[in-house]
Parts: sequence; structure tokens; C-alpha cells
Amino acid sequence: MEQERAFAFRRLNLMQAISDAVASAESEEIAVASALAVLRLRLGWNADSEARTEAITHFGPVALALFQAARLPEDEPATNIGEALAIFEHWYSESRGSPFWLLFEHQIVDTPLVDF
Repeated sequence: MEQERAFAFRRLNLMQAISDAVASAESEEIAVASALAVLRLRLGWNADSEARTEAITHFGPVALALFQAARLPEDEPATNIGEALAIFEHWYSESRGSPFWLLFEHQIVDTPLVDF
């Protein structure tokens, strides 16, 4: 239960940050680019790799769902953001063998104190 709670908080924090970034976007392309920039920043991904590029590509539909939901009139049903996120999480888990939310666990290396 502890891990599930941690994943839920990570999910909430990431989606809030991405939602804020997408809300001010003027087009789908800008929204997706902004969302992916937030994702990269939160994960500390400064450089690209094949695995990172693949994960970012698969996260695009989540950002797009957020953008589309923000643009709908209040009386229209929103696209299912949760479903898009669940599809991404399932893909990541199946292709990598671990939950996506483990990427947010940053191990802090103990460094010795040196007194001069």
C-alpha cells in the first residue's frame, strides 16, 4: 500500500504540472511539446536515449488528451485522460518490466563530509 500511495502522489504531482503547462498552450503541438518538456524536467532527462524517446513518444497521447479536455465546452463530456494515462502506464510496465513511477525514485548518494 505504501508503494501505491507513493505512485498516486507522483501521478498527481506530475499530472498537475503537465496540466498547468498544457492549459496555456494555443495549439496541440505546443501543448504536447510543453507537456513533454515538463516530463523531461521532472525526470531529469537532459539527454536523449532510445528508451527515453520511446517513453516520451508513448506519453504524447496523455498530453493531447489533457489539451483536448481543457478546450471542450463545459457541457461536453471530456476525453478520458485517465484512460490515456492508464494505457501509457500499462505500455511502460509491459515493455520495461517495472512501473513508470519508479523513475521518480531518486537515490541520494551518501557523500562523506570532509573537514579541512
